[in-house]
Amino acid sequence: MLSISNVSKTYQRGNKEALKNINLDIMEGEFTALLGQNGAGKSTLINVLAGNVKKTKGVVKIGGYNLDKNELETKKIIGIVPQDTGYDFIFTVDEALKKQSGYFGIKNNKEYIDELLDALYLTEKRSARLRDLSGGMRRRFLIAKALVHKPKILILDEPTAGVDIEMRHTLYDFLVKLHQSGTTIILTTHYIEEAEKLCNRIVIIDGGRIIADEPKKELMETFSKEVIIEVQFDYELKPADFEFLKEYQPKIEEKTNLKLKVLKKDLSKVFQKLSQKNMEFTNLVVEKPKLEDIYLNIINH
Repeated sequence: MLSISNVSKTYQRGNKEALKNINLDIMEGEFTALLGQNGAGKSTLINVLAGNVKKTKGVVKIGGYNLDKNELETKKIIGIVPQDTGYDFIFTVDEALKKQSGYFGIKNNKEYIDELLDALYLTEKRSARLRDLSGGMRRRFLIAKALVHKPKILILDEPTAGVDIEMRHTLYDFLVKLHQSGTTIILTTHYIEEAEKLCNRIVIIDGGRIIADEPKKELMETFSKEVIIEVQFDYELKPADFEFLKEYQPKIEEKTNLKLKVLKKDLSKVFQKLSQKNMEFTNLVVEKPKLEDIYLNIINH
């Protein structure tokens, strides 16, 4: 569906190499997270795919079409939701979506526009001018605009930035349904929990290079060999009482809670040691590492 081969981009100003020999293949139907810090190269890569930035070298194919030779065909296959919410603010929501449809030669698609507006909770704002929309509404408008020509690939660049929590979850539900309908989705986000919740593949870019590319399940399993155990007691704890667990880095929090770092394979051993000491606890919580912890671990290395 999307093939990126040996793609590099060097900006003449400052001779900055923003992308360094990127290779990435996205299969049809995948929901992929593209993660990275500010300046890692995410936006440059998306702008290359959109045709807004010309790569220095490499080959990009979208739906089998070469981006350099068949840019018009690739634009029909791909829809992009940019970070920037700027648009021609004199138009109403309805007018802007009809205008966008016209770019692709699409006429009489009112029924589909109605569906998009309804799904994105914009029906009541269809006659409002874009300049009068809130930041969150503009985000939703941009998603509708990117989907108006029914692209097979949707790329979202920080789609929930500035969106309140309730609407963020509404967008999550919308994207899940869109993915289930067969749309291939690529998501960049600073909210790592979004990637963990929505995506089935994680790609991490740093310094213009891809440093990790794994199915989410495998990535989580690889980096989740160690868990945090929180053991709660109903009396005040003393560090000396837990010398027998020193290999698990015991840490007392809030006077009555004990935290331990334990390899999964050693869980039963820890429980056995607590039992042998006749230490009665009131609650026990096992915390698996989150994708955010794994992401930071990879970036830091």
